[in-house]
Amino acid sequence: MSSRVAPVGLLLTSQVSVQFGAAVAAALFDRVGPGGAVTLRLGLSGVALLLVCRPRLRGRTRADLLVALAYGLALGGMNLCFYEAISRIPLGAAVTLEVLGPLTLSVLTGRGRLRWLWAALALAGVALLGLDGVGALPPVGVLFALAAGALWACYILLAQRAGRSYARLDGLALGLGVATLLVAPAGIASAGVDLLDPGALALGAAVALLSSLLPYSLEMRSLRAVPAAVFAVVMSLSPAIAALAGAVVLGQPLGPVGALAIALVVAANVGAVGRGLRTSGEDAGHVPAAATTAPHPTRPRRRLRGVPRVLD
Repeated sequence: MSSRVAPVGLLLTSQVSVQFGAAVAAALFDRVGPGGAVTLRLGLSGVALLLVCRPRLRGRTRADLLVALAYGLALGGMNLCFYEAISRIPLGAAVTLEVLGPLTLSVLTGRGRLRWLWAALALAGVALLGLDGVGALPPVGVLFALAAGALWACYILLAQRAGRSYARLDGLALGLGVATLLVAPAGIASAGVDLLDPGALALGAAVALLSSLLPYSLEMRSLRAVPAAVFAVVMSLSPAIAALAGAVVLGQPLGPVGALAIALVVAANVGAVGRGLRTSGEDAGHVPAAATTAPHPTRPRRRLRGVPRVLD
């Protein structure tokens, strides 16, 4: 029992770190804007991992390089859209909308009629989000959150391929490098030389640590010891943890309707990924439908049912 409790604790710590890191990033917006915040996060994380991993490009096939490029573009676009979303709508609502991307992937690649129940639950939760508070969520913020979710689904599929093509965290390090190049123009345009301000750099380093470096290392350790179903459930709690982080750090209270909306989406995601695992017979390893980081670097991957072989 203790051998399972400790890794689950690491997973929960990872999720808390990710969502509270996003809350700290939102506090950074006043200094450098969403583009500057995501540039600092990805740039500092990428530099750290590139120095540690030192991935080699020599001898790589063209297909491997294209995987790293596509992976980095998805990673950068996902983070930029997400930060633009949380600059406009509450953190809990943004994560709830974003998680629809992986949930849709899970439903579309799953089997059985129950998957449509999970989809209906998620839609009901999203509909309730607009009723929480004094008015509807800003449409631009909602669109950014949904775009982040769609890119999250792409990121999951590309992370699987990167995990097969690169050893250790080399694929992630290269992806972060590409992502930084993608978002840097937005960061420079919104913040300019303020990106080099010591206070902004310190907050950016905190965001990089909380949102990237610490979660990646914690999840890598825990994935060696917990079943995929446990990993899926913990990852599915991200909207609820994000709502808590928004309330504590950003002063974004969550009303009863909003809490119910998030609960419906969490239940839909847990049900969908759990059903997918049972039908595929997968009992250990990374769960692509709920993934938030790069896949485990040493364990072989199983392709999701229904996912086109174009990524193979």
